[in-house]
Amino acid sequence: MDTFGQSPQPVIETQRLRLRRHRIDDFEAFVALWATPKVVRFITGKPSTREESWGRYLRTAGSWSVLGFGFFAVEEKSTGAYLGDAGFHDARRDMLPSIEGIPEAGWVLSPSVHGKGFATEIVKALHAWGDSYLQAEKSVCIISPENLASIRVAEKCGYAEVTRTTYHDDTVILFERHR
Repeated sequence: MDTFGQSPQPVIETQRLRLRRHRIDDFEAFVALWATPKVVRFITGKPSTREESWGRYLRTAGSWSVLGFGFFAVEEKSTGAYLGDAGFHDARRDMLPSIEGIPEAGWVLSPSVHGKGFATEIVKALHAWGDSYLQAEKSVCIISPENLASIRVAEKCGYAEVTRTTYHDDTVILFERHR
């Protein structure tokens, strides 16, 4: 089997990108992405090992099976290259205020495509799908105050700052977007 699980997962297409199920042949690129210091500096703060990446990869599969939503692999249409991941999850984060039960948007892309507008394109497409499929009143995202690029993406996609809080001993900004 080259894809995870049996739960339905749509394919979302934009002008330049395809958001699709992860395939086992994406794993090496996934490992490389999560081992890149520039990628993880505002997320975990440290590069992931292959084993840690495998656990993250399996959580991606499980989310679709358990919640009916999750993260997509981001593929460049013109080349078929795996560029990163984006989607919604419920990470059951141990933080206040609690965001448990609220779809949390997230995106992570290869540095080779930073600054090309892909993140905004992806997040807008995710919300077009999510607004009709998830039927949630709102979605949230948490972003490091130092991650100015992601803050700009969130704001362009309708997110507004709600509060600053702490997650894993780091300050993060909690953003909300209402349908």
